[in-house]
Amino acid sequence: MSEFDQKARDWDTPQKQQRAAEIAKAIRATVPLTQEMAAFEYGCGTGQLSFELREDVGAIVLADTSEGMLEVLREKIAAAGVDAMTALNLDLATQPLPDARFDLIYSAMTLHHIPDTEQILGQFSALLNPGGYLCIADLDQEDGSFHGHDAHHVHRGFARPELRKLAEAAGFTDIAFSDAFEVKREVGQTGQMRAFSVFLMVGKKA
Repeated sequence: MSEFDQKARDWDTPQKQQRAAEIAKAIRATVPLTQEMAAFEYGCGTGQLSFELREDVGAIVLADTSEGMLEVLREKIAAAGVDAMTALNLDLATQPLPDARFDLIYSAMTLHHIPDTEQILGQFSALLNPGGYLCIADLDQEDGSFHGHDAHHVHRGFARPELRKLAEAAGFTDIAFSDAFEVKREVGQTGQMRAFSVFLMVGKKA
């Protein structure tokens, strides 16, 4: 059982719900969403962000590698009686791409957990229809305090200019960054409260 499987039942905190709402707000402010858009969320967890956006777009495929998170998500979809949301266990780093193609791909606080940023941006590009939008919300570059002793397993956030170059190399244009949210959490042995900035990067597939 993975760390995320263990955390799944307690994942939907008010703080994480607020984060999802703010990221959804930032996406709406940047992307011309329509209910004709086929959408794909990668690293969906329990689907908080997609539930925030589900009335703004069409059918949504929600993908994650944690079966524990997906189990909670499926229960939430069933409880809400939603027909246009589909949960999918998928690891784009190791598995073939699904056959479907999308008009919108979004991912929140997932990119820093993926070792090969260049590869995953290429996979996102391959999954998008021409003119489709990619929205990535993640941490600005930080010193490793966000994950503490686990920081060596993840990216320590991203420098926006470097991420822009990788996105351009993957075939994205009109790339824009905005400030989406601040995550506040206790860090270090003293438990000092610290704020970590979260950006939203939006790009368009040529």
